[in-house]
Amino acid sequence: MPRAIPISSSPARGLVPRLGSARWLSPLALLVLWEAGSRSGVIPERTLAAPSKVLSTLFDMALSGELAANLWVSFLRIAIGLAIGVLVGAVLALVAGLSRQGEVAVDPIMQIKRTIPTLALTPLFIVWFGIGETPKVALIAFASIFPVYLNLYSGIRGVDLRLLEGARSFGLSRAEQIVHVILPGALPSLLVGLRYSLSVAILVLVVAEQINASAGLGYLINNARDFMRTDIIVVCLMIYAVLGLAADALVRAIEARALVWRPSIVLQ
Repeated sequence: MPRAIPISSSPARGLVPRLGSARWLSPLALLVLWEAGSRSGVIPERTLAAPSKVLSTLFDMALSGELAANLWVSFLRIAIGLAIGVLVGAVLALVAGLSRQGEVAVDPIMQIKRTIPTLALTPLFIVWFGIGETPKVALIAFASIFPVYLNLYSGIRGVDLRLLEGARSFGLSRAEQIVHVILPGALPSLLVGLRYSLSVAILVLVVAEQINASAGLGYLINNARDFMRTDIIVVCLMIYAVLGLAADALVRAIEARALVWRPSIVLQ
């Protein structure tokens, strides 16, 4: 009898690592071309500094403490603004999601807020709050409200009615239903909203720090622009990108811990 030829899965297993490694080829090639263009003069330094120059500047700013001091100022702005925005958005979503009267009172206002571009309010916030820290934090807070509100409101209204009926059959009061059924059921939506709010807050931070800042990453960018220091500008843009990635990783960590009961989290 002819012998069966065993089918090996090793090529399939090795394909994934090879594809994962190949994903880094195009970014590395871009960096090499960028460096070569800068060294050959094709890309003038006043237009875009070379990657080696950017890394050297990053190292010098880190050693001098200049980067850490300004990063801390930016972090405080985004932390305070985000905390205010998330708190207000969550409270409004609870009011609108848990009662019809609250929905009638809150949701129309939030839908109007959604149609107003946050950055268009910058001149008005400067008139109201001056050019200090308040308008910067207020812009971040205002931008952070709606993602949390919309997702938490949708999560509350999307809770399975059969779960509520089961809670009533066990004799749970309205408050106990909210605590033990509705809020846990809406938690995944809240975390999605928090993720969006973090991204929006970092984007608004970039613009908010252009408002007469005396410290922060935006302050460094403004000074670098005046002196045509593209290396410092690129360093600050890299820090903004790292802040975004760190914020996303933080929410993922919260999801993994808070939603451990979900099969999708357990299987990861």
